[in-house]
Amino acid sequence: MGYDESMKETNLRPKIRSTTIVAVKREGQVAIAGDGQVTLEHTVLKMGARKVRRLYQERVIAGFAGSVADAQSLSDKFESKLEASNGNLTRAAVEFAKEWRTDRMMRKLEAMMIVTDGTLIYILSGDGNVVEPDDGVAAIGSGGMFAASAAKALVRNTSMGAREIVQEAMRIASEICIYTNDKITVDSLP
Repeated sequence: MGYDESMKETNLRPKIRSTTIVAVKREGQVAIAGDGQVTLEHTVLKMGARKVRRLYQERVIAGFAGSVADAQSLSDKFESKLEASNGNLTRAAVEFAKEWRTDRMMRKLEAMMIVTDGTLIYILSGDGNVVEPDDGVAAIGSGGMFAASAAKALVRNTSMGAREIVQEAMRIASEICIYTNDKITVDSLP
């Protein structure tokens, strides 16, 4: 992987931008969508990465934004917290966020997560945050704010279901954010 001379002078690594994730809770359903694009600086490295996956006996959905290796490590660690808490999403999220913030190695991991059990939605980050959105819309990643804006407008102004909203929000984000594409993965829980 190359870098230009200005990066060499300032000792910076090339910036990998790797996703947009959006989640919506509506009428008893939670859906999470993620795009497939992985970008290095000004180059698309991959178009069809899968950043939304099922955890804990298929009962929890997680979406990951950030470094792929870091997200995989965090996913495995979060799933072990789910196992230890018998699937209690809140307990697992709080314990996971505490460890992520305090563990010397985990603190260096560059990623964020959205997790849901079909009832609750949490945004998890390495600074110890466990955030439940007030309005049932959560988004992370490079195009997260574009997707969140679109999802909020769709929730307020349409009768679309959660799956349709996250798909359309991702499509809109892909039209605006250069780090987001329209190769979308969607999963939902009733």
